[in-house]
Amino acid sequence: MALDTHDDIPEAALAWHRAGQGAALATVVETWGSAPRAVGAMLAISGSGAIQGSVSGGCVEGAVVVEALEALADGACRILEFGVTDDEAFAVGLACGGTIRVMVEPVGQGAGWAETLLSDLVAARAERRAVAVETDTGTWSRRLIRPGDAAGAPAVFSTERSGFDAERPSVFTAVHMPPLRLAVIGAAHAAQPLVLMARASGYDVTVIDPRAAFADSARFPDTALSHDWPDAALQAHGLDRRTAVVTLSHDPKIDDPALIAALPSKAFYVGALGSTRTHAKRVARLREAGMSDAAIARIDAPVGLDIGAQTPAEIAISVMAEMTERLRRPDSRPDSMPDSRPGQRGERGSGEAAA
Repeated sequence: MALDTHDDIPEAALAWHRAGQGAALATVVETWGSAPRAVGAMLAISGSGAIQGSVSGGCVEGAVVVEALEALADGACRILEFGVTDDEAFAVGLACGGTIRVMVEPVGQGAGWAETLLSDLVAARAERRAVAVETDTGTWSRRLIRPGDAAGAPAVFSTERSGFDAERPSVFTAVHMPPLRLAVIGAAHAAQPLVLMARASGYDVTVIDPRAAFADSARFPDTALSHDWPDAALQAHGLDRRTAVVTLSHDPKIDDPALIAALPSKAFYVGALGSTRTHAKRVARLREAGMSDAAIARIDAPVGLDIGAQTPAEIAISVMAEMTERLRRPDSRPDSMPDSRPGQRGERGSGEAAA
């Protein structure tokens, strides 16, 4: 399989193992202070020392690789502890250091991962199903658990946080949620850099535009494209709480059906291109279509953080920044209507002010 994204870490380990290269998985299990990576961050290491992923942003990867190769040789799992100094942290963009604990497990060796369990994890991830791996670090036994399991799935599925079990201190649960998704409505110029940035941020991206001349593989290589009308396309796509929708066509015939489909959904972000005047007209149309003010208020418009963006790439940066803020700080969004936030957002400097 192609190992082409930074998040395909269990997939990389399984592919290396099946290719006979050997593989180990390293997982951040605890952190103190300003640790470079969060609990649950993973690194795959091949028997030849190739790596995919990260457990520290570069501070301790070398030492983890050495331990992983030793784990492949002796079949033993281990938990390592590292102190990251202020100087090391600064080198990877942090203000200060901290301490991290990293669990290292070989694949198909000794007390490590069984190939069948890793294969089941990879299959669940491929099917966009939430799943967690529970590891007892006392016995090195493991099991896959899913929301709604009869044995009682842990609260980590609601918080989406990996960690040790407070009631069973030796048990570490690693949560694997489905990848984030972005549906881009309208294959406009700004959609091209936005697709690239979103993919680099770990999103599965689909570009939806009934105009085949706009949404074509030459303009959007290696990207899922849909030429259906947005309402039908979004129904087929699915809109869950790990999905963002951005409308960029600037054509009400394309954007409005997408918004009408997206606003009642659980999508964590719904953004729409257009100036405040364009959005005021949009609000009127949506009200006429029967959308409530509460639903319409979910739209982030003008789309993106107000950073003075002018070029398509700068607009894409502002959109990705706002999407990230909505994802990581869901309470940051003002409750007021987007077009009634004086001083917060003015007209975009992107050629849309007169739209």
